Amino acid sequence: MSTDLLVNIDHVATLRNARRETIPDPAQAAMAVEAAGADGVVFHLREDRRHITDRDVRLLKEVVRTKMDFELSTNPDVVRICCETQPELATLVPERREEVTTENGLDVTARKEQLRDVVAQLRDAGIAEVALFVDPVDKEIDAARETGADCIELHTGDFANAKSRLARARCAADLARAAERAHALGLVVHAGHGLDYRNYGAFRAAVPHVREVSIGFAVVARAILVGMEQAVREMRTLVKG
Repeated sequence: MSTDLLVNIDHVATLRNARRETIPDPAQAAMAVEAAGADGVVFHLREDRRHITDRDVRLLKEVVRTKMDFELSTNPDVVRICCETQPELATLVPERREEVTTENGLDVTARKEQLRDVVAQLRDAGIAEVALFVDPVDKEIDAARETGADCIELHTGDFANAKSRLARARCAADLARAAERAHALGLVVHAGHGLDYRNYGAFRAAVPHVREVSIGFAVVARAILVGMEQAVREMRTLVKG
């Protein structure tokens, strides 16, 4: 099975906002990502708008021609914007204002009823796929299936941040078991968080059934040195094997 590469362009906006400038433009970055052969574009509209803004969302809707993945919390205002935008994929993620980046998967078991309602709202708005960002834990995957979501996105942060070969192997085994379980339940498997040019090969070799991966920071960081299209082409080569 071929895995699709979706590139998260949030940190293009992070760089722009650091100087309160109008450049670099996430919409232009999205076009470069697509020109380099990525299968889609990812962005996260946070409640605090720390990187992507409402205006960015409107522009991205106009220019993105591949798959659009709109990451969001269950905040009603952001859910409304997502419904109006009608991306091909909406991925529900946890969100805390004090975090630097997303730190863990959703607590689906504790929030199952709320998530079921939001999933239904997104589907009713005409969004074809809804995913939940989850840790590789059986009970969370089972609960995700019960919300009516189509997909899970496995949180690969522990794998990416592992400090030893043994720790990384254990994380990879957990992700592999989780992917097998989700696939058996009929859920489409996505993955993301912390995957980069150095660790992706080990992830790809260990974890089955992954339909698409979301990779952002590593690509944007590489793009500063070699340009966005080259950075995406290099990652695409790794993902496509």
